[in-house]
Amino acid sequence: MINLKNLLEVEYIGRRFLLLFFISFSINISYSQNPDSLGNTATQLLNKSGKLNIGGYAGIHFNQPLNGDLRQNGTVDVHRLVMLFGYNFDPNLSFITEIEFEHVKEVFVEQAFVNYRIKPWMNFRAGLLLIPMGIVNEFHEPTTFLGVERPTLDKYIVPSTWREIGLGLQGNIIDASLSYQFYLVNGFASYDGQGKLKGSSGLRGGRQKGAEAIMTSPNFTGKISYYGIRGLNLGLSLYTGNSQTSLYDGMDQSNPLEVNRADSSRIQTTMLGLDVRYTYKGLKLRGQFNSARLGNTLEYNSFTSADMGSRISGYYFEAAYDLLRAVNANSQLFPFVRYEHLNTHASTEGELQANKAYHLTTTTIGIDWVLSNGVAFKADYQFLKNKGQNSGTNQLNLGVGVWFR
Repeated sequence: MINLKNLLEVEYIGRRFLLLFFISFSINISYSQNPDSLGNTATQLLNKSGKLNIGGYAGIHFNQPLNGDLRQNGTVDVHRLVMLFGYNFDPNLSFITEIEFEHVKEVFVEQAFVNYRIKPWMNFRAGLLLIPMGIVNEFHEPTTFLGVERPTLDKYIVPSTWREIGLGLQGNIIDASLSYQFYLVNGFASYDGQGKLKGSSGLRGGRQKGAEAIMTSPNFTGKISYYGIRGLNLGLSLYTGNSQTSLYDGMDQSNPLEVNRADSSRIQTTMLGLDVRYTYKGLKLRGQFNSARLGNTLEYNSFTSADMGSRISGYYFEAAYDLLRAVNANSQLFPFVRYEHLNTHASTEGELQANKAYHLTTTTIGIDWVLSNGVAFKADYQFLKNKGQNSGTNQLNLGVGVWFR
């Protein structure tokens, strides 16, 4: 059963987020600019004329763990090679798809949706959609974020690239400096013969990615972004609903044992997110906070022998400055630092003890050299630690990122 106290805590966090959001919204500034006004690749393809438009991005990485005297091999990897295609049937009706080749050998569809412009400020979308949570899940092209690897928060809590099949509305209300997204989507898979969610990987194992996905009940996700202050973008996100389970397929609803068994294989998730991006001259700041309350974890862990926490949370903040701003308009050189904190056992239910190894901190110091917004050479050093370690582990990362559209 879902704990009322836990839900009240989520509601309290939500009220605090809303207060911050509307304080920022109420500030009267005479100009408006969205730092991500061009959007990600899909948005830019939608805004192009012509029938067929093509875009893409790629990330090639070198990762070298450095654990004291312990010798470990590094890895070199074409981590991602992605092609995007947009086709305009007419000025109001378009189709977008994103096809990813990962580690050279794996193929995924990351987006595939129809976009119908109802009004200049309202679009209807249906298909495989990105969940509008956080920053990187929507803006994941390698030259749009700093560092070789995406933030750890966007691996376990907002498990990028997080996408599900659904439908809903998206648009921009220019006069109010607001953009919005509201979708009904398929939810996380929690059970398909075995438990899919666990403390060590958070929500990542539950992504269904539109691949023969189990469908039990729809989930809701939405985001409102405010960009009425020059250089500032504030995002407030919500995701809520029940996970999907294969045990409802063929279940005898008159049999209480079967019903209880199926119910025990589900988890209710309510996630709130706040993200902030700010640019001023050569300065770039960004931060993100996410907290998810998971209901029914006591029953779920008992049924699946998993160790899923009842609350997972995390945040990061990042600062960078363009050293070439005054001398070179075509390229940028960003030394940066990013601090992350996340805990997939922020709370647990029953006799499950919080695992200190799931309480992680990552500090990343690096530099990105961005050439004409299309190519970035990246280098960073990461200090990785969890509460269960006497000393942390470190990692050197080098990479090349490419983005065209």
